[in-house]
Amino acid sequence: MALALATAALAFIHAGREVVQRRASGLALDGAAARLAGLLDSAMDAIITVDAEQRIVLYNRAAGKIFGWPSEQALGERLEKLMPARFRAGHSEHMLHFAATGTTSRRMGDGTVLYGQRASGEEFPMEASISHLDTADGKLFTVILRDVTERAQAREELRAFASEAHAILEREKTRIARELHDELAQSLTALKMDTIWVRDNFRADPAAAATKLRDMLGMLDTTVAATRRIAADLRPLMLDDLGLVPAIEWLVQNFGQRTGVACTLDVDEDVELHEPYATAVFRIVQESLANVAKHAAASEVWISIDRVPGSVVLQVRDNGRGFLPAAPRKPYSLGLMGLRERTQLLKGSISVDSQPGQGTRIDVRIPVPEEGTVP
Repeated sequence: MALALATAALAFIHAGREVVQRRASGLALDGAAARLAGLLDSAMDAIITVDAEQRIVLYNRAAGKIFGWPSEQALGERLEKLMPARFRAGHSEHMLHFAATGTTSRRMGDGTVLYGQRASGEEFPMEASISHLDTADGKLFTVILRDVTERAQAREELRAFASEAHAILEREKTRIARELHDELAQSLTALKMDTIWVRDNFRADPAAAATKLRDMLGMLDTTVAATRRIAADLRPLMLDDLGLVPAIEWLVQNFGQRTGVACTLDVDEDVELHEPYATAVFRIVQESLANVAKHAAASEVWISIDRVPGSVVLQVRDNGRGFLPAAPRKPYSLGLMGLRERTQLLKGSISVDSQPGQGTRIDVRIPVPEEGTVP
């Protein structure tokens, strides 16, 4: 739509200019042409038109914002001014092909990403659509450009998250397999050997067999405890059996005992959520506490969970060392990306407030429809 409007407006303006030139007067374009020019300047996307020599003849306000060049410094310049040097030759070939055939591989929204260059020299990704118009003075080419820097960054972060999440999943599988082997498999093997010994010796030496059975019972208790611990690491049964609040209380208590960090929990006993929201809140608290244990060096943590109409609101705050949220993420550290991904999967929002030496505060809001309704 924007491309058609730009082309139509350019044709109208061009025709108006020809009339003005033929009349040899200094009159401005009529009101309709002026309104079309105004529409081009109000467009959200950059609209740029070049002539057959690739010189810019139309450059709207959005183009000035995206590229950083004001119109007086862009009009009359070659389009190459707006692109990195390494892409200029390929662009010229594409334009020649498009002028001759009218076909192009560049269409807005098809996933093709080009690169522009701002006045500062910074390169950035963009999408583009192109059309051409035959006039008495030759061909004119109109391009609609959209800065997709944020989208490209989000896509790259998502790829990195998926890759690192897969690597962590594989490491977690390896850890669980090792625990199963070292704790369960070895204990079960020992119990099997002891069972065979008792079978072969309980008549000949009943006292030794009784002692062996007591040892086996102790080993069974240890094995059952290890099985429960491994299962709780995968998914706490308490979350399914007793609900979200007891599971969060268990998580917080376990965190305090394991790390020595004082942890205050403020949660309404009536905060109960159906799936997948209960698991999401539990995992967000779990991952937040894991981040505190790994990075914050905090002495206190405060957690609050509230149910408000249509949403659940979660806050995790610590008095640790803090950090700069905009700083580059450490390799192999999912950190806040995992929290954002989990929140966004449920169409929620998350904000992170932190400064070095001032602790960290994470606020999460997740919309929760009433059970039985479609979110």
